[in-house]
Amino acid sequence: MADQAEVVFVDGVRTPFGKAGDKGMYWNTRADDLVVKAIVGLLERNPNVPKDRIDDVAIAATTQTGDQGLTLGRTAAILAGLPKTVPGFSIDRMCAGAMTAAAMMSGSIGFGMYDLAIAGGVEHMGHHPMGSGVDPNPRFLSERLVGEDALVMGATAERIHDRFPQLTKERSDRYALASQQKTAAAYAAGKIQQDLVPVAIRTDEGWGLATRDEVMRPETTLEGLAALKTPFRPHGRITAGNASGLNDGATAAILASGAAAKELGLAPKMKLVSFAFAGVDPEIMGIGPIPATEKALRKAGLSIDDIGLFEMNEAFAVQVLSFLDHYGIADDDPRVNPWGGAIAVGHPLASSGVRLMNQLASQFTERPDVRYGITSMCVGLGQGGTMVWENPNYDKKAKKA
Repeated sequence: MADQAEVVFVDGVRTPFGKAGDKGMYWNTRADDLVVKAIVGLLERNPNVPKDRIDDVAIAATTQTGDQGLTLGRTAAILAGLPKTVPGFSIDRMCAGAMTAAAMMSGSIGFGMYDLAIAGGVEHMGHHPMGSGVDPNPRFLSERLVGEDALVMGATAERIHDRFPQLTKERSDRYALASQQKTAAAYAAGKIQQDLVPVAIRTDEGWGLATRDEVMRPETTLEGLAALKTPFRPHGRITAGNASGLNDGATAAILASGAAAKELGLAPKMKLVSFAFAGVDPEIMGIGPIPATEKALRKAGLSIDDIGLFEMNEAFAVQVLSFLDHYGIADDDPRVNPWGGAIAVGHPLASSGVRLMNQLASQFTERPDVRYGITSMCVGLGQGGTMVWENPNYDKKAKKA
């Protein structure tokens, strides 16, 4: 049996995220072309990575049919110009698809079977709305295995508000407003653009180039958020303003063993410490990051106090707030999503996990005072996923930013 190898995150990129639907910028773009664009951009940025040395390509998608089907990891690898000797596969854990791809590739590297791997995800929710083409087993409802609204993500978020009355709509709206403002500030400072791969697009106006996320609303106000409809129940608390939207986009990242990175002269942006996935009741899937993080921290031998940066996927504001309350972290703690999150930039389901990693990796380069960070997300059908990362730039003498 091989010794456990050090696993490092070398680099990650993503396409700008678009608005799903026929008015969105990617309506005339194929899903597989989005992820191919991400892989090509990633490899262009990393010319020291020999393409024939890549051991596997794991690409996630939630709805694996049409232009998002056909064993995406393999087809995308071929379309991206990787040698035909490089294998690939597709993977699905709904919202945590790309995170699972990264975790599984990390496990293969850690076990010593792989040296280099690509992990990513794509979701074209315009072409493939969530839940399209699925046929849930009737036993789920007839045997009351899950509640009727377990597959309606907005309804599961309403249930978190029910369960924790201190998580008010006003807190959700305030958190959502801050996400928009932090993302706008990060864009103004050129932070987010550094990991975006531009995509040629064709719209009614002709050809263009997607260079930024389509759905940001920096003009958002608390008054505007308070007036939005609550589509999941009358007088509810979940609105289009305090939830992520329906989006199209793709991500890709290079993971390597520490030894391979050294051999090839690659500068790792993060080192993996641990990862964990956990299950919760599907009706309140948003609390999934809590047990996943507890599990990952336990495996890492760390506590929540050791974490200096949090990249949380903002599927819904209330879902992040439930995590923060559990750990006694303030709603506006500067360690949490310093560049905003999915409420502002969008959440193309299976791709988002690597977006979190890209942002944490970029923050690590700016923050030598931070040793550990986490990427964490809730997952449809009652799951959560968390990965704990170490900053290779850590310097205990560095002044806190």
